[in-house]
Amino acid sequence: MTEQHEAPGGVSGRALQKDIPQATVARLATYLRVLAMLADDSVAIVSSEELAVAAGVNSAKLRKDLSFLGPNGVRGVGYDVAKLRSRIEDVLGLSQGHRVVLVGAGNLGRALVGYGGFQRRGFTVVGMFDSHPEVIGLQVAGLVVRDVAGLAEAVTVLQPTIAVITVPDDAAQAVCDCLVGSGLQSILSFAPCELTAPDGVEVRRVDLAVEMQMLSFDASRNAPPLPEVSRAVSGRIAHRVHPALKHSTTPHSATEPSSKGSVVTP
Repeated sequence: MTEQHEAPGGVSGRALQKDIPQATVARLATYLRVLAMLADDSVAIVSSEELAVAAGVNSAKLRKDLSFLGPNGVRGVGYDVAKLRSRIEDVLGLSQGHRVVLVGAGNLGRALVGYGGFQRRGFTVVGMFDSHPEVIGLQVAGLVVRDVAGLAEAVTVLQPTIAVITVPDDAAQAVCDCLVGSGLQSILSFAPCELTAPDGVEVRRVDLAVEMQMLSFDASRNAPPLPEVSRAVSGRIAHRVHPALKHSTTPHSATEPSSKGSVVTP
């Protein structure tokens, strides 16, 4: 167990970012969520084993991930929850918080704006936009839905750092182009279609249907075979077994890899 310390020489999170793999970044976000819950429960110190179990990883991987944040020390003490949380926030670029605009005030958009977890994690929704006359002017979680026709001008005033797109496919690319033209370089899209953007603009896509299809695959793979299928297969196997092996007293068992695949979002 080790205690988290500041990086030597005042190395900033920005300086460390370029050396951290994307898979580690995803896990750092998970560690941050766990640390936030520990802080809410007034936990001051956590061991690597405890943090690893709560995050769903092994302790060796956790220690490797946290090694990207700077040196660790003081065996037998554990991680200072507040310091480690602050360090991860710094590396993930959350220290100063983010201003977010959302385009698409449908059911999904309204649900996202109403989710209080974003605010607690440093993401503040400062503007919500739509093109439907019946939606423009509505209040959602304290925000008035604005006309998307004024998006470019509003972005200049609101100064967001992240944009979220929750519009239908046929409107998503136009919205993306408008956001990019207004200077946004970080876009999260819930539209199923692929969006094109210039180099230097990061567009991440969340396709809920794909995620559910992956869950369907896992469920199908892990489901026990139907009884009639099992009996039919067993019968065919027994029929093919050489007579000399039918009465063998030596137990045999087929083994398969215990690990199963998972989808890791970059």
